[in-house]
Amino acid sequence: MKLHDLQPQEGSKKDRKRVGQGIAAGQGRTCGRGQKGQNSRSGGGTRLYHQGGNLPFFRRLPFIRGEGFTPFNRIKYNELNLDQLAGFPAGSEITPDTLTESRLLRDPKRPVVILARGDVNVALKIRVHRISKGAQTKIEAAGGSVELIQ
Repeated sequence: MKLHDLQPQEGSKKDRKRVGQGIAAGQGRTCGRGQKGQNSRSGGGTRLYHQGGNLPFFRRLPFIRGEGFTPFNRIKYNELNLDQLAGFPAGSEITPDTLTESRLLRDPKRPVVILARGDVNVALKIRVHRISKGAQTKIEAAGGSVELIQ
């Protein structure tokens, strides 16, 4: 193969549409611009970011910013409280997998956080992504252990 043998892939190149070449071409007379009006004229049309009477986006930003916004990279957790762990027997190991099997997680793909509402009466081995300080003290006071996973 030589340089003069190179050709573009079949169907990758397309001829430009030549408008205004008569009625037989399908793009004659008004050339697809419709009848009169702003967009039918040469040089016509609106400026970039024109929003047709609405307050433009960049002028709306201070109002949007004032109300706060949701960060797009915020981590959403499966939140579980201690009273939801009451059904587990003593000495059982609680992981995201066991919580998924017991159908306590809303979305199994999200990380798990344990919160302190309720009490724990049995010793549990808990392996989760995050835990509140109050929940950790209650679990350790009941003889359980806490391990954080990534």
